[in-house]
Amino acid sequence: MKSINRKRAFCLSAGVAVISAAMMWTGPASAQAPAAADPHAAVYMYRGVDRDKRILANARKEGSVVVYTSLASKESMPLAKAFEEKYGIKVVLWRATSDKVVQRAVTEGRARRYAVDVIETNGPEVEMLAREKLLSEFHSPHFADLPPSAFPAHRLWVADRLNFFVVAFNTNKIKRADLPNAYDGFLDPKWKGQIGLEATDSEWMGAIVKHWGERGTKFFDQLAAMRPDVRKSHILLAEMVGAGEVPVALTVYNSEVESLKLRGGPVDWKPVEPVIGRPQGIAVTKNAPHPHAALLFADYVLSPEGQQLLHSMGRIPVSRKVKTELNNFPFTMISPSVSLDEREKWETIWDNYFIKR
Repeated sequence: MKSINRKRAFCLSAGVAVISAAMMWTGPASAQAPAAADPHAAVYMYRGVDRDKRILANARKEGSVVVYTSLASKESMPLAKAFEEKYGIKVVLWRATSDKVVQRAVTEGRARRYAVDVIETNGPEVEMLAREKLLSEFHSPHFADLPPSAFPAHRLWVADRLNFFVVAFNTNKIKRADLPNAYDGFLDPKWKGQIGLEATDSEWMGAIVKHWGERGTKFFDQLAAMRPDVRKSHILLAEMVGAGEVPVALTVYNSEVESLKLRGGPVDWKPVEPVIGRPQGIAVTKNAPHPHAALLFADYVLSPEGQQLLHSMGRIPVSRKVKTELNNFPFTMISPSVSLDEREKWETIWDNYFIKR
């Protein structure tokens, strides 16, 4: 199989490292800088009885909200439309991969060109922006519906959805009963030539090695020897499974598979042990040009209505008010902070295994 030129995530001075994570992070009270450091702190943290009315009135005066997201267009556009129809406020979406979201936000922030109001992307990438001091703590009444694990310690962002790395398979080529229950079952020679991986999933490897220890190291030694088909983009890999070009993919998000299933694709997924989960986060920016609209949009995404809409499109909600079978299995969550601190280590190992061949 030919090598893939992997485009590195935008590196920040604050951290280098891949997601490992055998533990979930928890969020005590905020440890951020004094509120005076944030120009919109009074807006973001207001808790008066007239909060919702005040935010809506001022958001309508602002007229629009600018959102940078890595959420696929087939979900981010309906989400934006639902918000616009509910509140009469225009959503200006800019959708790209998570590394490009970070790169654009940081470039603009360092140039003091403040264009974005809301960031919605992978947890580690939102954490990068928090370390760049581009985000601000905010309050939402819907925080009460979220588990404590949804909040990093500094509370500069919050998880709004989850991704789980699962095994996706083409139902015309593979029977669910033939899939192993644990990842090292794929080391059986019968799977050689049928397995696919996503090209940037060093975080998944790091988490499994931490979870399994020596067993995990041996697994990746042997998996690399099987020379799996490596493709860039989780969405692309899921689509290739649905098309039958890759019969089985070991690192697909179950939300992506659910989206394909909703459209009638011959694809399904199985949670194979150990299941690794990763939070996706939403944040409001410190220098947002439309702070009230930013807060209103974050409120909507975290509300039962917004969370149910995400769930209806195959995404995994964080709110405890939305019941789902998409996370009804044992799993280990990645810590975005640990991910950043160990990124270089695990990316180097991953590239030697699967990219530089």
